[in-house]
This record gives sequence, C-alpha cells and structure tokens, in this order.
Amino acid sequence: MIHPTVQSGSELPRDVEVGPYAVIGPEVEFGSGVVIGPHAFVTGPCRIGDGVYIGPSAVVGTDPQDLKYRGERTELVIGPRTVIREFANINRGTGESGRTVIGADCLIMAYVHVAHDCVVGDRVILANAVNIAGHVEIGDDVNIGGVVPIHQFVRIGKHSMIGGGFRVSKDVPPFVLAGGSPLRVMSLNLVGLKRKGFSSDRLDELGRAFRYLFREKGTLTTKAKEIMEQGSSSEDCVHLADFILTSDRGVIS
Repeated sequence: MIHPTVQSGSELPRDVEVGPYAVIGPEVEFGSGVVIGPHAFVTGPCRIGDGVYIGPSAVVGTDPQDLKYRGERTELVIGPRTVIREFANINRGTGESGRTVIGADCLIMAYVHVAHDCVVGDRVILANAVNIAGHVEIGDDVNIGGVVPIHQFVRIGKHSMIGGGFRVSKDVPPFVLAGGSPLRVMSLNLVGLKRKGFSSDRLDELGRAFRYLFREKGTLTTKAKEIMEQGSSSEDCVHLADFILTSDRGVIS
C-alpha cells in the first residue's frame, strides 16, 4: 500500500505501507510489515526491522547534527516492532562509531530527538520531547519521562526510570528510580521491576545492595568495589556495582 504521492529512492517491499507525501531516500532497507505515516522523511543508510511504525512527519536516518561529521558513510539501525511517533527525529552515527542503534519493541513518542552514535536498548520508552545528545547509551527496559534532556556520553542503566522534566548530566545506575534537581537516586524502581517479573528473592538482594550503596556512609566507588570483592551470588548486584565502577562521567547518588 504505497500512496501515489510517495517519493522513494529505495526499493519498497509489497507489504510495506507508506502514507501520503512521505519521502523515502536512498539506501533504506525495510523488514516486513513496516508502516510509514504521512509526510514522514526516511533516508539511509538505514535498516528498519519487521513491524516498525514510523509516524506522521517523523524524520529518520538523516545526517548527524555534529560538526565533526564529514560525510562519511554511517547508518541507523531500528529493531523490530519499534514505534516512532509524530515529529520524532533520529540521526545516523558519525565516523566515531559508524551507527546509531534503536532496539526492538521500543516506544519513541512525539518530538523525541535521538542524536548520533546513540545506542538504545530493547523495550525502552522515551516519552514526549526527550532530547538525547550524542553517544548516549540506554539499557534495556528503561523508561524516561517527558521533556528530559540527556547530556552526551551519559549511560542509563537497564530497568531504570527517570521522572519527567529532570536534566540528566551523569550516569544513571540500573534498577533505580531517579528524579529531582539535581538528579539523584530516589529508590529502587520497584514497580517497574515487579512488572518485569523480578522475584521476591531477587528484589530482596537488590534492596540490600541498594541500601548499602546509596544509603550508608562511604564513597560509591569504595562500596561498589567491596561488593565485587565479596563475590556476590546475585548477577543483578554485580551488574549494579560494575556499572558504578566503569562510569566515566560519574554516577548520580
């Protein structure tokens, strides 16, 4: 179902649906069942997974907004079943990494901007007008509230949630609920973790590690090293400690 007003520089599979006045540039590879809304602009190099929806007036796969970009060949990869809503803007990578990656089953709401060289995990929700600078890494199952600006090179750990309207300038640990100005760790993301099927035992282990790291005296780095040295049997706790120890920008606490 290709509307007669569509302009395309790429081959369009039979099962792709493209709405009125959409523009498809060159080097766009489509999976099956992709839907492109009216007035959307999609260009490549770009690989779009099965069942992806790109909403009206979204702009996807354009050159990075980065002064160091010199026209080198880079790409955007979008995982299957991801939904990209109205007026969202997602850029390709620069020569530094070569690509921007959006995972599977994500929901990217209206007016979101995902800049060059970002890596967004699976099942991530980005609410309206989230603005993500270059080289940001977002883990699986992250939920970010509306109108949140995220500084370049920040990492956001898996299963975390960030409240709407708060500025993110440092790394956000996995499994936590973050909010406030300046941004800080408020609690474990218990509601989100339960919805993802975390068992009571798993939550208890994380709760003990959380209280030790974020509520007891001492530096985060020292306490994270102690968790690693003790050889915790909990993969979640080890992941949390390792995230803190490998941070370059510093971690909110």
